[in-house]
Amino acid sequence: MKVWLIYSLIISTIKPTMISKTLRTIIMGPPGSGKGTISSRIVKDFRLKHLSSGDLLRSQIHNKSKEGLQAKKYIDSGQLVPDNVMVQLILNELQKLKHDSWLLDGFPRTVPQAEALHTKEPADVVINLNVPFEIIMSRLTSRWTHAPSGRIYNTDFNPPKVPGIDDVTGEELIQREDDKPETVKKRLETYQAHTEPVLNYYRNLEILEEFTGKYSNEIWPKVHKFLSTKIEPLQYTVYKFCCLHRLINHLQASSSVEQKL
Repeated sequence: MKVWLIYSLIISTIKPTMISKTLRTIIMGPPGSGKGTISSRIVKDFRLKHLSSGDLLRSQIHNKSKEGLQAKKYIDSGQLVPDNVMVQLILNELQKLKHDSWLLDGFPRTVPQAEALHTKEPADVVINLNVPFEIIMSRLTSRWTHAPSGRIYNTDFNPPKVPGIDDVTGEELIQREDDKPETVKKRLETYQAHTEPVLNYYRNLEILEEFTGKYSNEIWPKVHKFLSTKIEPLQYTVYKFCCLHRLINHLQASSSVEQKL
């Protein structure tokens, strides 16, 4: 059994320079597309401020802002937060970043939200991660969980030693409701139905850039190359898959050489 991990290598570092233009970016992609991974890489190499709509909502509820308290009422009653409340909530944060470059994640989700955002705080570019649904289905439905401990396995990248059995306790693994094929399929279909009009809105504004690929490591170089035409990067980090036992052997060999020196 091989266990794979991702390692990174910074192959070039660019001296920071004064950048006269800020870059306002929105990132979109279905659940399981690697949006979180690509976002963290953008933040690392381009130093954009990362704004997650979910984090902002929780923060403003915690801080008891006007919009946060309004949103909490809807959430507590099991309703969706209305567009006007979500828009103002996001604008409250973006207005604090007038002189910063930012990356907005998880918003907008409807055309009215997109229109309101573009009126007050327009984005320079919208990145869409176009990952085939069959790849996402395979990725998400490969997760199995040991319920008592919360340990998560992936049958593709981090499988248990014995299929269906927790490595530590020997107890059976379960597949969470969210990871079952029928649930994942429904989530993807819902996302597509709600998001395609938003993508079309940005496509008509000619600020949508779509990146197609199966894996984050395939998509990332394209995203980096594109963003480098908009704002100067601090560095370029390359990410590669590496078999764990090979990496351990390499590190042990390097350590041995250093000790001899």
